[in-house]
Formats: sequence, structure tokens, C-alpha cells
Amino acid sequence: MAEQRAQIERWVSFAAGIVAPVTLISALLFYFGYVSARSQYEYFGIDVDTIGLSTQDYVMRSPQPLLVPLLVLTLLAVAGLLLHHAIKPTQTAVRRSLVAAAALLVLGVIALFLYPAIGDVPYYALVVPLVIGLAAAALGYLSYVAARLADRRPPVILIVLLGVVTTTCAFWATATTAEYSGRGLAKSDAENLGRFPAVILDTKERLQLRSPGLEETALRPGAGQTFNYRYRGLRVLVVGDNRLFLVPQRWNPSNTTLVVSLDSSIRVQFQFQNDPP
Repeated sequence: MAEQRAQIERWVSFAAGIVAPVTLISALLFYFGYVSARSQYEYFGIDVDTIGLSTQDYVMRSPQPLLVPLLVLTLLAVAGLLLHHAIKPTQTAVRRSLVAAAALLVLGVIALFLYPAIGDVPYYALVVPLVIGLAAAALGYLSYVAARLADRRPPVILIVLLGVVTTTCAFWATATTAEYSGRGLAKSDAENLGRFPAVILDTKERLQLRSPGLEETALRPGAGQTFNYRYRGLRVLVVGDNRLFLVPQRWNPSNTTLVVSLDSSIRVQFQFQNDPP
């Protein structure tokens, strides 16, 4: 009985060791996907929380904004390992590098506290965490090397704290990259709205749309006819929770996003692409 209980405890411990990292990774993927989607749809005047995307939707959107940061971090790690094995450090070189890394870290921290004054500078939210994170990582590594050259015990607490700073800055820079990625994707979508599905929208009431390029037609009344107006020139930007988010097929600064509910008050026809088989 005791042996069976011990085996169950081992399996529970093993499963917990797998579930915890998977949960953390899923949470990170959700966060970065959410940041990217929020920036993307904000460009079209939409609060992403009103769309009703699921957790899976946000996770599926995360690879695009994460691709570049993961690639850069991997290349930096490879470069660091190559330098570690290729260079034989001396105490003088390490001391000078420590001073340079500390100065760079102080410069980054000063820029962080000057956010109210320089926060609007382009790429501030990307440059500052990169400077602080790289300086902290270099300072931690150099502190370890300096202790080894002097036959001293490495300053573990200092290295751990610097590692926390580096991780935090990597998270900040990645979130900023996800935001930039979402805005870039939105501008690409706005430039190529014609690739989204074309719809013909029939409504019972006149919508009073003011976006250029939309065509409104009054439908002929007839027996059983409940729809009175037809609109052409709309594209489906995204499908939310029983709602369609429609945009004009050509970008214009005066355009608006039309939100319609998928119920009996409208009739939607999806138009074929003009590409003969």
C-alpha cells in the first residue's frame, strides 16, 4: 500500500512538473497575442475586448509577434557562448568591461526615470529595455568572470538580481515588439483591404454610412420583402461573438468600422472572388 502511494505521488509530482511550465507558456502566449491584437484592431478604432476573441484565438496570434524576439534572443545567446569560448579574459579587460557595463546600466536607468520627459521619443519603449537588459546581463556575466579570475566566490545574489532585471527587460521589449507587430499588421491590412471577404449587406433601416466608396441601393418593395436597403463595398475585417466588423474596401482617413449583429435584422451575402476557375 505504501509503495503504491509513493508511486502515485511520483506520478503526481511528474505531472505537476509538466503542467506548470505549460501553463506559464500558455499564459505568455495569450498575453503577447492579446497585446498584438489590441494594437492591430485599435488602428481600426476597435477595442479588442468588444470583439469577443477566445483564449485560443489570442494564442494562435502570438507566433507572429514572438518570432523576431525569439530569434534575436537565440542569436544573442549563441554569440555570447561563442565569445565565451573564444576570448581569454584578463583582469584588466574585465574591470574595464565592468565599468562600461555599469555605465550603460546607469544610462538606461536614467532614461527610465526620464520617461515623463522623453517617453514620446520614437522606439523609446524598445531601446530602453534593450539597453538595461543587455547591460544587466553583461554585468552579471562579467561579475562572475571577475570572481573566477580572482579565485573568489561569485556574487550569487547580485547575479540573480541582475538576471531578474534582464528577464523583466526581455519581457518588456517583447511586449513592445508585439505591439509594433500588431500596428504593422494593421497597416498592411489597411493597404490591402481587398483581400478580405467581400459582403453585400441588406438592412431594414438606412444606416446613414459616410465612408467614401460605399454604394447604397434602395430595394424594391415586394411581397414578403422586409429588407429595404443594400450596401456594397464592405469587407469583413473580423468576426466576433455573433457580430461582424465591416470596413470599406478602400482605406480612407474618414472611414469607420461598422459593427452589425448576426440576427434577423440584417441579411449578409458573401461575394465570390473575381477569379474564374
